[in-house]
Parts: sequence; structure tokens; C-alpha cells
Amino acid sequence: MHPPLTLHRHPLCADIIKEFQKCHTDHPLGKFLGQCTELKVKLDRCFRQEKAIKRKANFEQSKKLKEKLQAYRKETVGMQS
Repeated sequence: MHPPLTLHRHPLCADIIKEFQKCHTDHPLGKFLGQCTELKVKLDRCFRQEKAIKRKANFEQSKKLKEKLQAYRKETVGMQS
């Protein structure tokens, strides 16, 4: 199972999504018999890569936010004393 195949949500995989959708329209019965399986595997790999990139970016962003929060806490505790 894959996420919804909207091009604006998956810009890194747009070409593969277009090919996959074209395969499904060109082969309405063949898609059930494995004719588009190779593209499906490529699409799954692309989604995994895209997710890894997003995960790394989110981790870096959360790391910066934690550092800001710790600095704010230190500053706030220092002002109360």
C-alpha cells in the first residue's frame, strides 16, 4: 500500500508517479497481473528515500528547537535568582 499519489506532496517521486499512473491506465487488466510491479517497486523505494530525507530534516529542526528551549530555560532561571 502506498500513500495517495499526489504530485505536489511527493515532488521527488513525481516522474515515477506519472509513469505508474500511465501504466495503470494503459494496462487496466495487466496491472492486476503484475505488469506495473516494477514501477511499484521503484515508487516504494522513492517513497522510502523521501521519508528518510523528511525524517532527517525534522530531526534537525527538533534539535534546534530543543537547543533554543534549553537556552531560554537557562536564561529564565538566571533572571529569577
